[in-house]
Amino acid sequence: MKNAAWLDPQEYPFGPNYFDAGPGRIHYVDEGSGETIVMVHGSPVWSFIYRNLIKGLQNKYRCIAPDLLGFGFSDKPRKWLYTPAAHAENFTKLIQHLQLKDITLVVHDFGGPIGLDYAIQFPENVKRIVVLNSWLWPLNKDKNIKQASQLFGSSFGRILYQYFNFSAQVLLPRGFYNSKNLTPEIKQHYLKPLSKPAHRRGTWQFAKELLDSQNWYATLWQNHAVLATKPMLLLWGKHDKLFRRSFLHKWRMHFLQAQVVELEAGHFLQEEKPAEILQEIKDFLKN
Repeated sequence: MKNAAWLDPQEYPFGPNYFDAGPGRIHYVDEGSGETIVMVHGSPVWSFIYRNLIKGLQNKYRCIAPDLLGFGFSDKPRKWLYTPAAHAENFTKLIQHLQLKDITLVVHDFGGPIGLDYAIQFPENVKRIVVLNSWLWPLNKDKNIKQASQLFGSSFGRILYQYFNFSAQVLLPRGFYNSKNLTPEIKQHYLKPLSKPAHRRGTWQFAKELLDSQNWYATLWQNHAVLATKPMLLLWGKHDKLFRRSFLHKWRMHFLQAQVVELEAGHFLQEEKPAEILQEIKDFLKN
């Protein structure tokens, strides 16, 4: 798949790397040298969403961006769980396999709880944290999230996700504040890895897990104070329709040390404001 005709090598000029996590092989980008930055994506995207950050940072930093199982160029096992907790286990295995030290975590969407699970377990190995439109707490009291998860996590939602690629075809564009920022060429890079119904289990499972993983989210949140002394940068798309300002407010309330930058973007601010977030992260790393 790495030689897929649809892949634009100018947009994504990175060599392939693979790690056998047990249930399947995880593909990951590993570019540059220096302090290590690990970037964790959410749904329905893959490491492609971090391409501009990697290209802008690899001259001074080692940039690692895995594709979660079920996404991008990673395997898409049919009988695996695809829960955030299971993804988090694989993420920990990858970091340990690569023997990464003093890492800066960059997390977005489901990458938040998945990546920060590692930070909570091994705080001594995480130097800084960058959060882009994500969460770390139970979502069952959020009316919008609850309704969305109940609808899309149902059998009807499974049909939408697995047979009509609803997550990448419909929800991805709706996550943009300015639809012009999602060109047809870029959109293809998110559609093609999910071109078969059998490859879309991961996106549908995430829709379910917004609610079904409440106990796991609650455990993470009970231990969030472990991260309260870490340098943190919150980069927030102000026009996110799902993760609204109340999410940002909760981050600010509980992580008083965090620097906050709000941007005129929707949920996928890596695509809408790549130059701005690159500069903010560069400044954060220097300081």
